[in-house]
Amino acid sequence: MKPAPFAYHRPRTREEVDGLLAEFGGEAKILAGGQSLIPILNMRLAAPAHVIDINGLADELVEPALLGGTVTIGPLVRHAAAEGSQLTATALPLLAQALAYVAHPAIRSRGTVVGSIAHADPAAELPAAFAALEGEARVRSARGSRSIAAPDLFVSHLETSLEEDEWIEEVRLPVQGVRGSAVEEFARRHGDYALCGVVALAEPRAGSRIVLALAYIGMGPAPVRLELPELTASDVAGDALEDAVRTLAHEQLEPEDDIHASARYRRWLAERLGVRAARRAAGALEKH
Repeated sequence: MKPAPFAYHRPRTREEVDGLLAEFGGEAKILAGGQSLIPILNMRLAAPAHVIDINGLADELVEPALLGGTVTIGPLVRHAAAEGSQLTATALPLLAQALAYVAHPAIRSRGTVVGSIAHADPAAELPAAFAALEGEARVRSARGSRSIAAPDLFVSHLETSLEEDEWIEEVRLPVQGVRGSAVEEFARRHGDYALCGVVALAEPRAGSRIVLALAYIGMGPAPVRLELPELTASDVAGDALEDAVRTLAHEQLEPEDDIHASARYRRWLAERLGVRAARRAAGALEKH
C-alpha cells in the first residue's frame, strides 16, 4: 500500500518547523528517521494532511554532545551514530546497551534517538532507557520552549504530553557516572519486538548498599522507572532481590495478553529478566 496524499514540507530551521506546526497542528506529522512513520503512512494507520521533513535542518548535531554537564541528543542524531559514539560508551553505557537491541543495522542507520522517544512505543527500548536515566525532553513551539521530565512525557501507547503544535528539539540525559547498568530482553528473533525487556540501573549508597531502578519494555501502556528497596550485595545475590522483583512485577506492571504471549508468561519473564538485569547492573558497580 501507499500513503494517502499529503503536502510535503522541508524546513531549513527549527523556527520554520515551529511555524508549520502552529499553522497545521494536529494535521501534521514530523518526519526524521521515518522508520516508524513511513510504515504507518503506507498502511494508512495515519493519514496526516502535512508531513514536515526535518532532515533539511541546518547546523544540527549528528552525534551526541556533552553540553552543560548532560549528554544532549539533537533531533537528527541517528541510532547508529549514538551507538558508535565514544561519548555514549563512556558517559552513557546504558544507552549503548539499549541501542544494541534496537531492530537491525539498516533500521539503526536511519532511525533517530529523539524520534524513537517521541514515538512513545512502550515496546521499544529507547523510551525505557530514557525513563530509567530520568532524562528530559526539550520541547518547543512558536509559543516558546519548555522541558518535560521523563515521568511526565509518556501518557499511554504512542501518546505523549506534547501539545499539537509542539515537537521535541532534543533530549538531555544525565551522565551515568558510577552507576552500573544492564539491559535484558527476550524476543523470538533478534531485532523483533521483545515479549519482555528490562533496563536496569544500580547506584551505590552509603554502607555498601545499592539502589536498583528498573524500567520495563512491553509491560504496560508507558515505560516508567521503578525503584526497588535498598539492598546489600548479599541481598542482590540471594532471595531478597528475587522477592523484591517478584513483588514489583505483580504490583506495578500491566502486561497484556496477545497472539504472541499471555500476560502470565510476560509477568514471569519480567521476574526472571528483572533479576538477571539487576544482578548484572550491580555487578558493573565493581568496575568503578
